Amino acid sequence: MRTGTLQRDGLQLAVYGAGETGPALVFQHGLCGGAGQIAEAMQGLAPQRWQGLECRGHGYSPLGETVSIACFAEDVAAMIAQIGGPVVLGGISMGAAIAARIAVTRPDLVRALVLVRPAWVVDAGPENMAPNAEVGMLLEMLPLDQARAFFDAGETAQRLAAAAPDNLASLKGFFRRQPLAETARLLTAISADGPGISAADLQALRIPALICGCAEDAIHPMAHAQALAHLIPDARLVELPAKARDKAAHLAALACAMTEFLKEIDHAPPAA
Repeated sequence: MRTGTLQRDGLQLAVYGAGETGPALVFQHGLCGGAGQIAEAMQGLAPQRWQGLECRGHGYSPLGETVSIACFAEDVAAMIAQIGGPVVLGGISMGAAIAARIAVTRPDLVRALVLVRPAWVVDAGPENMAPNAEVGMLLEMLPLDQARAFFDAGETAQRLAAAAPDNLASLKGFFRRQPLAETARLLTAISADGPGISAADLQALRIPALICGCAEDAIHPMAHAQALAHLIPDARLVELPAKARDKAAHLAALACAMTEFLKEIDHAPPAA
């Protein structure tokens, strides 16, 4: 449910939320996602209260001039400051990178982390983001029908059809996402970007974290979730059922893990 807007750099960014109880939760979507992806992840958590911001160029939020994870993180941090932090901060894929960056750069705003299917650890332009960058490049260089046909016939599509069909479905969806020029810009810019934090930054975090990953996901490799869980001292790693095999089971397991984690956060004594 849309709840308002956040004014940033002359842009009106769309804010969504629902629920009434539990610790304050801010949860962010992935690259080229939006409020629908957030709501899907939250559907098993009712009546947990949550809010999310559609990043620039996503959903009803205009793109503007700057496209970077750092910029998106600054917008989310501004929303948290506006609603009153600290909050439990989480996200999927790009949203997880945004959350990790804010936890490092604005620790006053974050009391716990939920990182779901992370696509980054610390490095910019990780190899797992190459398929997104490939689609973005094709959309920039070729007419739509040619770009789609070139991708469908290529090695990436053939490989993912066997190894990660859910990833392939998402990539094919980018060819239908409008406006195409903005989709191409987001895919190329963000795929080459990173959270702008270091392993030492993550090791210095002193907040609880829930890290959720799954198998059969080439763009969000389980190894990334394992690496983050190793780096963050008070992290709990949960392997979810593969989204590519059973989306309903995947979402149910995510809701269960998050519900238990949020319950523990809600009952934890305030930080000294």
